[in-house]
Amino acid sequence: MEDISIPVPAEQQRCPHCGDEVALQEVGGGRVTTVYEFVPAHFVQRRYHQQVLACPRCDHIVSAPAPDKPIEKGLYGASLVAHVVASKCADALPIHRLARRLGRQGLAIGRSTLNDLFHAAAGLLRPLRDRMLGLVAGLWVVFADETTMPVQAPERTRTAYLWTFIGRTGEGEDEGALVTFRFAPSRSGETPSAVLGKSAGYLVVDGYTGYNVVCTPKCRKRGGCWSHCRRNFFDALPTAPEAQAALDLIGALYEVEYEAAARGILGTAEHLALRRAASTPVLKRLKLWLREQKPLHTPKSPMGKAIRYAQRQWRALLRFLREARVPLDNNVSERQLRAAALGRKNFLFVGHDKAGDNLAVLYSLVSSCIANDVNPEEYLADVLVRVHHHPQSRIDELLPHRWKKLFAVVAAA
Repeated sequence: MEDISIPVPAEQQRCPHCGDEVALQEVGGGRVTTVYEFVPAHFVQRRYHQQVLACPRCDHIVSAPAPDKPIEKGLYGASLVAHVVASKCADALPIHRLARRLGRQGLAIGRSTLNDLFHAAAGLLRPLRDRMLGLVAGLWVVFADETTMPVQAPERTRTAYLWTFIGRTGEGEDEGALVTFRFAPSRSGETPSAVLGKSAGYLVVDGYTGYNVVCTPKCRKRGGCWSHCRRNFFDALPTAPEAQAALDLIGALYEVEYEAAARGILGTAEHLALRRAASTPVLKRLKLWLREQKPLHTPKSPMGKAIRYAQRQWRALLRFLREARVPLDNNVSERQLRAAALGRKNFLFVGHDKAGDNLAVLYSLVSSCIANDVNPEEYLADVLVRVHHHPQSRIDELLPHRWKKLFAVVAAA
């Protein structure tokens, strides 16, 4: 905040009514007018002069330590690398646009150099992302989704996939959101299997069969997505106005959730009791309505597809009646994929599979920072240096949800 004083002009400091001999006196603290201005970002070239001492007898030399840098022998500091990563992963800014913007701010860096910095950061931070994937596999409730990610190829781009696995971990200092991404060349169930393995709990997803490999009687129970179900009926409205009945019933399910949120009982036994008392009658009406409507619509019509999806997913859609921590939908994972979708629209494709994997690593850390109300640039600028010498046994301290509390303690000290 900057305070600027504006005095009354000298010719107006005498009272015009009482005569020039009466001087005006200051009243209180005056008036305050607030104006927000933009101060362009700038870069600083820091030259560190390291002292060198030598023994006059044996010529033994001692030099002051070099400053910490994320990339050994590199010219660019951690804050600049953090800015590059956050610009692409948080703001969906393509590297070539970032290069132009930096040039306007007085720092001419080529696109290839910026790309090298981006991928070098991913290499340094990959152990953190991998640790986050391990923690997600141990969570009782996990959300998952996937989206396409074009990869450059000799003749035309090929389609790969960016998967997200999300959950909330721990209590106390361990409590926080984990948002992880994993790149894969295909949409097969190999990725969910690699991430979740044979872990137990609930997996909240849409109806894609690729998740069946981890949704088995001995592993995870599948939680359905009422948002996907509702979307199908909404799309059927133009050709089947009767779909409004399904939308109204699904809306009634969400009204129960809004009531639970208003009462502050989300995820509790009281919430589960409320669901069973208020949502069960709605579900019975919807099930009967689906059965009555099915013969009236062709299977390939929008309405027929909506009915078929709801009936096929019915068991998964009812899972929220068994576990209070399972929500009605997996919108949380869809929201996390929006940043990737916007980035895909801006930078069109990734150059190769390794680049896609690096993107997934940095998306994981930046998205987790945002989910935990951590400034991703501050986080990355600190962790990119600290990760070199931080003990592997305490790697959890560098994860975004833990770093926020650690950083607060250090700042207070």
